[in-house]
Order: sequence, then C-alpha cells, then structure tokens
Amino acid sequence: MKKKTLVLGASDNIDRYSNKAVKKLTAYGHPVVAIGNKETSIDNIPVHKGLLKVDDIDTVTLYLNPQRQKEYYDYIISLKPKRIIFNPGTENRELADLAVKNNIEPVEACTLVLLSTGQF
Repeated sequence: MKKKTLVLGASDNIDRYSNKAVKKLTAYGHPVVAIGNKETSIDNIPVHKGLLKVDDIDTVTLYLNPQRQKEYYDYIISLKPKRIIFNPGTENRELADLAVKNNIEPVEACTLVLLSTGQF
C-alpha cells in the first residue's frame, strides 16, 4: 500500500539522510511531500519552504532536531497523520506525547531501514 509521506527537514544535499529518504520513498512508489529550509528540489520532487496545505498524509518522517521541531508541532498534528517517524537524532518525548494524545502513533525508527526491510 502506498503511503503519502511528509519529509520534514528535507535537504537537497545528497549526503543528508533526508535526501536519501525522499529518493528511496519515491523509488518505493510512495507519494512524497518535502519541506525544508529553502525552496529547492530533490530529483524532480519540489522541496517547499514553510507550511504547506496538504491532505491525506499517512506518515510524517522527521529530519529536524527536537529544538527545530517545536515550531511545527501544531502543523504536524493538524495534518492528522497515522504516524510520526522519529529518525535517529530526532527523538522527542514532548512531541511523541502530543502525538499519542491526538491518536497518532509515534515510531522511533529509521525510515531508510523500514523501507529496506519491508516494514514501512
């Protein structure tokens, strides 16, 4: 099943894990919405700056440290995703608790590993 995924913290730097995640999600056929700190693109996927109005987000995958996540709390919750993936280094108890209160599953895992092992 294809899962529309928001990559928060997307970067056009090919060495960044967020960049690899956008490419791998796309390769696996998942529709991707990417938000980063500048307007750019990853392959042919646009990276948007700022909060984008999007519907039907299944998964939010985080590539922002906990301090940088705070400004996105309301936005993430408003998307009503089924889950939030906290990639290594993004673990955040405050946001995870907020997710649970809003019936969103917090998952501490690596998006790339989940895709590679068929657990995404």
